[in-house]
Amino acid sequence: MDIRTRFAPSPTGFMHVGNLRTCLYGYLFAKKNGGTFVLRIEDTDQERYVEGAVEIIYSTLAKAGIEHDEGPDKDGGYGPYIQSERKGMYLDYAKDLVAKGGAYYCFCDKARLDTLSNDSGIKKYDKHCASLSQADIESKIKSGTPYVIRQNIRTEEGGVSSYDDMVFGTISVPYSDMEDGVLIKSDGMPTYNFANVVDDHLMKITHVIRGMEYLSSTPKYNLMYDAFGWDRPLYMHLPQIMKDATHKLSKRYGDANFEDFLEKGYLVPAIINYIALLGWSPSGNQEKMDMAELTEAFDVKGVSKSGSIFDEAKMRWLNAEYIKEMTPEQFAIVAKPYFDKSKVAGKYDYVQLSKLLTSRIEILSDIASKVDFLEEFKGYDLALYDNKKNKMSGTVALEILEKMLPLLQSDNDWTNDSMQVVVNNFIEQGEYKKGQIFLALRVGVTGSGMTPGGATEMAELLGKAESIRRISESIERLRGL
Repeated sequence: MDIRTRFAPSPTGFMHVGNLRTCLYGYLFAKKNGGTFVLRIEDTDQERYVEGAVEIIYSTLAKAGIEHDEGPDKDGGYGPYIQSERKGMYLDYAKDLVAKGGAYYCFCDKARLDTLSNDSGIKKYDKHCASLSQADIESKIKSGTPYVIRQNIRTEEGGVSSYDDMVFGTISVPYSDMEDGVLIKSDGMPTYNFANVVDDHLMKITHVIRGMEYLSSTPKYNLMYDAFGWDRPLYMHLPQIMKDATHKLSKRYGDANFEDFLEKGYLVPAIINYIALLGWSPSGNQEKMDMAELTEAFDVKGVSKSGSIFDEAKMRWLNAEYIKEMTPEQFAIVAKPYFDKSKVAGKYDYVQLSKLLTSRIEILSDIASKVDFLEEFKGYDLALYDNKKNKMSGTVALEILEKMLPLLQSDNDWTNDSMQVVVNNFIEQGEYKKGQIFLALRVGVTGSGMTPGGATEMAELLGKAESIRRISESIERLRGL
């Protein structure tokens, strides 16, 4: 079998991680099996269309490294696949379905439809127009009476539509639970329920991969395949991604937006890696995988039936693992926008800063909190020198800094290594504990008790002149205690 999968998003806003996971699994399944991955924009619902959303779809897939084989922006094949541009085609297929008995014309107006409800108050179409004669139908069409085309679902007693899902097994839905839904709206546009069936057939999609919310509606799609005399595709429905134990992630409420994660400073490979693990477990214990490794490892046997909770703390950890593997030069490139928005913008060598940060941050937006102190030296709290465990105080710090200042001033190299020699020689004199000396230097140079690097690393970054100035200023402040 020539495997063909598709991603068929509606342009209704940002790219929710649930949509991106569906896209990713379709891509991985196709590539793992040497198949074709198709992109199709399902924009038939013009009321929900959001300006710019199509561009977001293209941009997200490009950033994620998910390249479609057919569809928008591709030459040849069947593309581009944009449903609104294929509007005229669907009506012909709907009329063919009418001729085959799988659909019928419906002329009921809104007023009548509003009166339909069962004993529980649930509205369900009553097949009123399914028994119209051909003469009545032709007369109404000729007179210009607005109409829709509805699916004709057989509701004989005991009738059931069943299919086998690759994840959830056999799914069965009684005909009596289904409604004769609209396939072609009064404006001639197809509904999702019809267009996706026609398009999947024409595009020769062999495996339909989508969220489990379509489990119960798939049987009515299969009835259309059967009525047309078309082969049904195979189905892989995916478990929900949950916000917590009881709430699913919701695109409507802005949960888990791909672009927002990029803005926070997550790396694209880490996002894709984490999303792949939401509802799927590789056969081994490896968690950190690039796209090639994900493709090789992906197997539907690892897809869970249970929902997965989106754990941002886990994604932060995974992102940190990717950052740790970057060279300072690589990190400086992706981190530049965050350095530029911090208080140190343009004042320090970003590669030098990156050497201190790659093992100490989880996401790029952590950068400001790690480096802003470099520009917040003036007026720092002298209580930072107090540490009962090390018997440390401002008085002890003053003694240390006064003795260390001339030693550091004599260091002409001013590198972390050369300053380490100076400090170690001072430690060996045995007058003060190692912890006392490094605490005094750290606070005296940076004005902070927590820094991304050691005291001498920070002094190298600041430069000799600035470091000596700060130590001198710290001494003057301590003398005033």
